[in-house]
Amino acid sequence: MEKSQTTFQAKVTDEHKSALQKYQDTVLGKAGWGYLLKYELIMLLCSWVPGALGYLLRKVFYKFLFVEIGRGVTFGQHVVIRHPYKIKIGDNVMIDDNCVLDAKGCQAGEFVIGSNVILSRGCILSAKYGKLSIGENTNFGANCLVYAVKEVSIGRDTLFAAQCYVGGSMYYFENPDIPPIQQGAYSNGVSIGNGCWLGAGVKVIDGATIGDGVILGSGAVVTKQIEPYSVAVGVPAKVIKTRK
Repeated sequence: MEKSQTTFQAKVTDEHKSALQKYQDTVLGKAGWGYLLKYELIMLLCSWVPGALGYLLRKVFYKFLFVEIGRGVTFGQHVVIRHPYKIKIGDNVMIDDNCVLDAKGCQAGEFVIGSNVILSRGCILSAKYGKLSIGENTNFGANCLVYAVKEVSIGRDTLFAAQCYVGGSMYYFENPDIPPIQQGAYSNGVSIGNGCWLGAGVKVIDGATIGDGVILGSGAVVTKQIEPYSVAVGVPAKVIKTRK
């Protein structure tokens, strides 16, 4: 009988790989003792340290993990970083406590956070199998989740209130005799324009496209295209007026 596993499950449960190899696949994305030791030492010495000393240590040493990092980037405590050598970060980005930056599903340089972006506490940015890009001056409230399976593109100057969800994928389910996990998944990607405002708890489902200047009311679920400068609310989200 075929195993009910996703691609990631198959990798981390492979009986032919050692625990160290699974750790390197999941966390580092690179083999070799040199990179492993560098990552482990930096995280051990810096990730947990509280207060101003912690901010200073992370500012000094975290730059050696990333493919590109700008000036004035600050990291809170216990930020989880996966495959950092693929991640580009602009100037003056603030990443608060307990955030997750997970680039294991993309290629080097395809995980991009623009300048002046704020990730509030508990946000998760995950490039599961595709590209993820965030434009400058975008602000995420606490506990937002972004999952790029094919591609997620978010423009500049956009506001996310707390607990927004963006991206993901859809599973095939046509055959009732086979669990969806065995039928596989697909993704069309998500695009969010410039200057948008997403209220608390908004969900932008895979395949949705949101134009520039769109406002989405709290709890809205976006499943399709929303034209620029629209105001939309509800489940599924419907346009109630335009701003132009």
